[in-house]
Amino acid sequence: MASVTLKNIKKIYPFNGDDEKKAKKAKKAKKNEVVDEEKKVNLQITDKGVVAVQEFNLEIADKEFIVLVGPSGCGKSTTLRMIAGLEDISEGELYIGDRLVNDVAPKDRDIAMVFQNYALYPHMTVYDNLAFALKLRHTPKAEIDKAVKQAAEILDITQYLGRKPKALSGGQRQRVAIGRAIVRDPKVMLMDEPLSNLDAKLRNQMRAEIIKLRERIDTTFIYVTHDQTEAMTLGDRIVIMKDGFIQQIGTPQEVFVHPYNLFVAGFIGSPQMNFFDAKLVKNDGKYAVELGNLTVELSDDKQAALAANNVEEQEVTLGVRPEHISLADSGIEAKIDVGEMMGSTVHLHVTAMGRDVVVVVSTMNMTGAEVAKLTAGTVVNFTFNGNVCHVFNKETGINLEA
Repeated sequence: MASVTLKNIKKIYPFNGDDEKKAKKAKKAKKNEVVDEEKKVNLQITDKGVVAVQEFNLEIADKEFIVLVGPSGCGKSTTLRMIAGLEDISEGELYIGDRLVNDVAPKDRDIAMVFQNYALYPHMTVYDNLAFALKLRHTPKAEIDKAVKQAAEILDITQYLGRKPKALSGGQRQRVAIGRAIVRDPKVMLMDEPLSNLDAKLRNQMRAEIIKLRERIDTTFIYVTHDQTEAMTLGDRIVIMKDGFIQQIGTPQEVFVHPYNLFVAGFIGSPQMNFFDAKLVKNDGKYAVELGNLTVELSDDKQAALAANNVEEQEVTLGVRPEHISLADSGIEAKIDVGEMMGSTVHLHVTAMGRDVVVVVSTMNMTGAEVAKLTAGTVVNFTFNGNVCHVFNKETGINLEA
């Protein structure tokens, strides 16, 4: 098994002829404009080409399960492909264990990769698909048979060993794809959105299977997804990316409770965090947020963090998660637009403070008549406590507690 270290990794895709002409034309049009360095970086365009991954630094411990998560085009799959050796590294150093592998061929990195589209050989049986990589290594037949049957037992696909991929369901094919990777006993297991082709029920089942698999095989996992639910349930740590940059690295609990910036706060959590224009004030030395007619004093841990950063009174963006908002007799007035019954909860889409807000209301202690009143057009009031407030700098979007 092995650790993985990425030091200042950068990926630049060189311009082709048309791209270079467009870039020169854009530069010419802007030559009289002042463009600061930060904005230039955010464009992801340099003189060398288009930058897909920027200054990526990460140390992954042996046997750790790391999840790279972010929207489409953020650079997560490109990063994974650089680790696999399927993409050249433009700048920086990549180590697997203590070995620098920038120029090492993929087959010699002792890694295995599971792809989104399974990538099984359609003319081969499940057994032969699992055995293929070992046969290429000229592994003795008895060892191949033992490894294949062991992987099949782990993944509960023993009964399918004689079938071909077309006779299997999507979930079964993905198990075979994972099995083909684990028979090699790799130092590092790479997974590129392996569940995205499955329906919701199968995704839930396969997430559980991957968690069980992780407990049964000793290897380092690097998993790419755009689904924050997968990231939260699978990862020991999550790496959240946007526009080629790392936004935050932390445990699922850390990124949920202490998001570093507005992007992380809005990306992690379902439904998405609500944001309001508010004011951070000090009353008798205590921090509080003012929102409309509501003043909420922050909790002791937030008081300490803001004080340690010498945060002054200012206009802020206030974040509150839908599940942390409560209906009340008084507070912020809101009009219900839509009520979505979700079983034990109702997701209320309301208009308040001139914007759309989502409130998650538990129905566990409500009567049927009370739930029935939560219909479109009804006016309600809501409030929240100081321990669930997230205050972000209005200009930079960075959490003032960070």
